[in-house]
Amino acid sequence: MQGKHDMVLLSHGDGGLLTHRLLEKYFLPFFKNEILESLTDAACFLVQPGRMAITTDSFVVDPIFFPGGDLGKLAVCGTVNDLAVSGAKPLYLAASFILEEGFALPELERIIESMFLTCKEADVQVVTGDTKVVGRGQADKVYITTTGIGYVLPEANLAYFRIKPGDAVLVNGPLGEHGLAIMLQRESLGLENRVFSDCAPLNKIIEPLLRRFPGIKFMRDLTRGGLATTAKEIALASGMDIWFDETSLPVGKTVKGITELLGLDPLYLANEGKFLTVVEAREADGVLNYLKNECGAKEACVIGEIRPGRGDVCLKTALGGVRKLNMLAGAPLPRIC
Repeated sequence: MQGKHDMVLLSHGDGGLLTHRLLEKYFLPFFKNEILESLTDAACFLVQPGRMAITTDSFVVDPIFFPGGDLGKLAVCGTVNDLAVSGAKPLYLAASFILEEGFALPELERIIESMFLTCKEADVQVVTGDTKVVGRGQADKVYITTTGIGYVLPEANLAYFRIKPGDAVLVNGPLGEHGLAIMLQRESLGLENRVFSDCAPLNKIIEPLLRRFPGIKFMRDLTRGGLATTAKEIALASGMDIWFDETSLPVGKTVKGITELLGLDPLYLANEGKFLTVVEAREADGVLNYLKNECGAKEACVIGEIRPGRGDVCLKTALGGVRKLNMLAGAPLPRIC
């Protein structure tokens, strides 16, 4: 049974002694750095000349711990990856926590430590943040909002208008793992959960790719709505058609088997460690070989091509037919990020 000293109290959010202790005991030991140590109302830091990128996102995954990750890891990866696929080198994060009264402090510490380890892996720093406490029933344990800042790599030239017919479409690995891992962890379906989230920071893969291959024209991480929804957004914005070959799509045997059993489509399931990139055809083999041999993405593959059109996404099926893919409609798998 938890005592009051083992859980978040409303007084942890009043800005007084308990707030100070919460920061000193749980947050500062992990996130301590020269910029954060000043504990001023704003983080001040130097930036180099050039374009900057900023992104923000909120994370409310249910459950907060799942095979392959947790809410803290997800909050760092989601924001780092949004910067990376925009052609930016992530540098700093701001993190805001909404804590529900009664949330177990050991679980909070576990989430913070996971954020720290993921920040270390991605080589970014949390330089400012905030905590708020709400009453029981006014939140679901903990919500995290992260804002990321980075500078745009001078080699990066990513834009919809660069996408042209003949370009190749690649992904860096198997699809659908995160969304399915969350669902199996949350629901009681009588299935053994052998699926792990692919949650991972992608900047250490993407940065060298952009520096090495000028033929990379566009990137997106395949989060909510999965490959199908992301591809449809790209097709509409570029005014081109995207054609996929079903036999080339990387879907693991376990994911394929479980999604077939449950009537789910892995092309619409969320990913948190996968990205789609559009590459000039002559550089596609070089990008693919680099991903496989230098980045450890052994299951990276070319999955399709860009064709003239009007914003359609078409899937050539294994039986030789053609299926049109549209955006995800509704929310069959809520709270996956």
